Amino acid sequence: MARPIWKGYITFGLVNIPVILYPAEKKFDIQFKLIDSRDKARIRYMRINEHTGEEVPWTDIAKGYEYDDNNYLVLKQSDLKAISGEHSKTIDIVTFVNKNSINTMDFEKPYYLVPDKKGEKAYVLLRKILKDTKKVGISKVIIHTREYLAALMPYENALVLNLLRYHQELRKASDYGFPSANVKAYKISAKEIEIAKQLVNGMTTKWDPKDYHDVFRETLTKWVEAKIHHKKVSSKKTKTNLKKSNVIDFVDLLKKSLERNKQKASKKRRS
Repeated sequence: MARPIWKGYITFGLVNIPVILYPAEKKFDIQFKLIDSRDKARIRYMRINEHTGEEVPWTDIAKGYEYDDNNYLVLKQSDLKAISGEHSKTIDIVTFVNKNSINTMDFEKPYYLVPDKKGEKAYVLLRKILKDTKKVGISKVIIHTREYLAALMPYENALVLNLLRYHQELRKASDYGFPSANVKAYKISAKEIEIAKQLVNGMTTKWDPKDYHDVFRETLTKWVEAKIHHKKVSSKKTKTNLKKSNVIDFVDLLKKSLERNKQKASKKRRS
């Protein structure tokens, strides 16, 4: 099991629920090391004092706020703890909102909240209330040296704390040149819309995340293993049906896509 990263209380009203915060995501990235291509030696990074040119030990490194050019206010760990106070150990639910009112763009990172000692009853009660009312607890929590906005929500038998992005952290869609006119302005015909709908409906299935996996990572892993064991690695060329003309017959492409999708569905049923 993953190591806990935070321990404290969920608070709302006069209720305190002792919980432990665990990461909900796992990383499966292939780890590459930076090396010198000439002799395969590892590349090392050093913490260098810009004045003396000497390496600085971790014990002498502090956080500094630059309030003017090359003028810093040094913050010690004790200062940060004093500033956060009791809030460093609480997940304060400030309000409850409808589950569907949160935009998916707001979600950033999920964490599991596991009940600590003697916290099971209040934990289960909050989980049931959130499920029955389809509400989400909008909360504030301090993790390390930053205060986060978060959504506390039920997931299966767990309570999940999903960190949210603050409004000012999201770029506005209006900052970009997205197509904004209606479909007629882009000369999209009714026939194209109808065939496209058929294609979408034909490709529609029930969502199951277990059906998907990281093909690139798996292929890369096999390639690395084959290279290590001096095996011959074959590279498959991906076929493309893209036309090199600037004029694209979308109706023809949609029809071909629809037919190909039907053939795939037929093969899947037979197998």
